[in-house]
Amino acid sequence: MTLQQRQLVHQILRDAPFDLGGDVHVQRPLLERMLTAHPLPDDIRVSPGELGGVPVLVVDIEGVEPRGTLFHLHGGGFALGSARGAAGLAADLARRTGMRAVLVEYRLAPEHPHPAALHDVTAAYRALLDRTRLPVVVSGESAGGNLALELLVGGKAQGLAMPAAIVVLSPMTDLTVGGASFTGKADVDPNLTASAIRTRVDDYLGGTGTLATDPLVSPVFADLRGLPPLLVQAGSHEVLLDDATALATKAAADDVPVVLDITPGVPHVFQAFAALLDEGDAALGRVARFVDDNLAARADSAEHGSATPAAVAA
Repeated sequence: MTLQQRQLVHQILRDAPFDLGGDVHVQRPLLERMLTAHPLPDDIRVSPGELGGVPVLVVDIEGVEPRGTLFHLHGGGFALGSARGAAGLAADLARRTGMRAVLVEYRLAPEHPHPAALHDVTAAYRALLDRTRLPVVVSGESAGGNLALELLVGGKAQGLAMPAAIVVLSPMTDLTVGGASFTGKADVDPNLTASAIRTRVDDYLGGTGTLATDPLVSPVFADLRGLPPLLVQAGSHEVLLDDATALATKAAADDVPVVLDITPGVPHVFQAFAALLDEGDAALGRVARFVDDNLAARADSAEHGSATPAAVAA
């Protein structure tokens, strides 16, 4: 873990032309170029597909028989980002967990405000459960972390099977943008601001009549009871820090098994820089161990007949 690595990552983000709060038609291609600037490893196989009528990308590791599916949701403030842009991070997670990754190309705001993205994610998840008997882990970063949580919050009411675990990286969990870290971490976050996030929240909720305190857009206001084991990772140098800590507190209060994993001195979704940053590499290692532990627990429960029907179905 080196100060020089952290400084390099912060500098890369400060120098990037991308602005989360900027015009979506300008920022979408900028972010896509940033996220796809480096080719995927030679043994990564990416193929387009669909689940429930929703476009997806399927990421496999050549020569690896997947032991389950990582159902991954990309970030971008509900208005930017893509499945292809998140393929590098998802491929790294897939390699470390021995799973196949499925990335959902959900519709983006403002053209498609809430609940379009959640409907897409839910349709794709439902179709995945219909197609596989292998374990599923749901994951997402930033706004994708929000959608991962809301998928399961809404899914409980619909009777959907819960996955073996859920992993969220730097999740957006309180769309009121009210956390103290929005001001307390403003000077150290290299690329996100409260103003930019408010712009994207307005795109997502504007004109829908949905309040930012609605449990189906802000998981910190939802009833999280019954969700599977949850891993929440964030960096101490991000304005969304309080979104992560508030989520973990709410999950614990609702009796959800939860691990809050905060890495000091690193920014938003620092795991995407695992090739440059020791802290990112170590964090993804902890994700893999969390997934391993929960897949083993799921298998043990099924073997001894203590799993719920919903759990076995996943």
